[in-house]
Amino acid sequence: MSRYKLTTSAGAPVADDNNSISAGARGSLTFDNFRMFEKLAHFNRERIPERVVHARGTGAYGVFRLDRDLRDYTIADFLQQAGTSTDVFVRFSTVGGGQDSSDYARDPRGFAVKFYTREGNFDLVGNNTPVFFLNDPSKFPDFIHSQKKNPRTNLPDPAASFEYWASHPQSLHQMTILMSDRGIPLSYRHMHGFGSHTLSFWNKQGERFWVKWHLKTQQGIKNVRSEDAANYPAFGAQQDLVESIDQGDYPRWKVQLQILSEVQAKALSVNPFDLTKVWPHGEAPLIDIGVLELNRNVDNYFAETEQAAFAPSNLIPGIGASPDKMLQARLLAYQDAHRYRVGANMNNIPVNAPRCPVNHYQRDGIFAGVCSVSGKALNQGGEVNFYPNDRINHGAPAPVPEVAEPPMPLEQDAWIKPYSQDDEDYYSQAGALFRLMSDDQKQQLVGNIAGGLGQASSSIQARMLEQFNNADPLYAEMVMMALAELEENSRESARVH
Repeated sequence: MSRYKLTTSAGAPVADDNNSISAGARGSLTFDNFRMFEKLAHFNRERIPERVVHARGTGAYGVFRLDRDLRDYTIADFLQQAGTSTDVFVRFSTVGGGQDSSDYARDPRGFAVKFYTREGNFDLVGNNTPVFFLNDPSKFPDFIHSQKKNPRTNLPDPAASFEYWASHPQSLHQMTILMSDRGIPLSYRHMHGFGSHTLSFWNKQGERFWVKWHLKTQQGIKNVRSEDAANYPAFGAQQDLVESIDQGDYPRWKVQLQILSEVQAKALSVNPFDLTKVWPHGEAPLIDIGVLELNRNVDNYFAETEQAAFAPSNLIPGIGASPDKMLQARLLAYQDAHRYRVGANMNNIPVNAPRCPVNHYQRDGIFAGVCSVSGKALNQGGEVNFYPNDRINHGAPAPVPEVAEPPMPLEQDAWIKPYSQDDEDYYSQAGALFRLMSDDQKQQLVGNIAGGLGQASSSIQARMLEQFNNADPLYAEMVMMALAELEENSRESARVH
């Protein structure tokens, strides 16, 4: 006998969960099959909308240990004292594919970290690359559409990707990374993570600093070649992470920062708020600040990993945003996506819930009520539900002026209008990256590019070759040779058949 009674979701015991009620052994079902109706109705609603991007992912819990006191830079509570440990939840993902896609698609990998600090959740929402394809958010929906399946055939369309990139040289740096040997990581444990965006710190004196976050894998970088990717199981990266943690082989990342004062940022050789650029390490050296370790798998994939809601707007006192245009848009877009997918009270779901007291005047909506596990009121109880009110002196929530962020200056005489960034240098860093590659890495890069670019029109090929040439003439020459070889092989194959 089981120790537990099978019940309905309302707690009533169920006598028979295996047979529907019918009018006779071979007769129709009757309308008093309410237990069956409950099972079927719930089953029909077991899935929430899939993420448009980062749909396929896996997550785990762990801890971040601070090894360096950062109080000179920030008032952030978890960065004050060396030795402080902060619980985290990390979600890794592919970006373009859906839940049915492979862990070994050539695609950036999402790398999102939720720090459960004593002053709220801080979400570092980044990728395994230090840059991105775009620096203006108005381009983002079009870019993602170009990376998704063809709207008519529902098949992958590499030519569409290159058609978009051909018109946007700002994508060249990230595209070079994507098409390189690092485009398909062997596992989530064997890749770096980056906050990518520029964030800000501020200290007790009100001094602001600009910051970039880096997480360097301690397992070493390992990648998969294009020709080998099909030999790996579609779920391989997820399986690797789950099994390594279950076996006690906890993955670790060294956490590093680049920090610039406002004066130093103005003198930086690149726009410090351009997501398509890296900060040169010679101008902004990496500072070791701690270690992140993952040591516990989720108990339920859907409840935790699938419903995890990361948002760049989850900031805490001492950590703020920056004029990075892509980041500015994500401050709105991510929270809005979560409200659509899992409801307005997504932070009441345990994986998203802060580990500190929560007091606000927001009420009702999905997931309002009381947590069945902790007994914690999730709808702020029956107290006053508006601000300002006359109960501040009797425990009602009140603002905390001392955690206010210092004002962020605007450019002098700034005019409000659309600003094109087409005149930026999008070639130097892509060329520098190409020149850092070994001969084998360059061959992999141009071979991966040719495979997709060879399916595009001659106009698209010409525009892409011009970009490669602007980055490095050898880059363009090698792609042209790879395209020519691909075309010759295609002609030879046609003659044979």
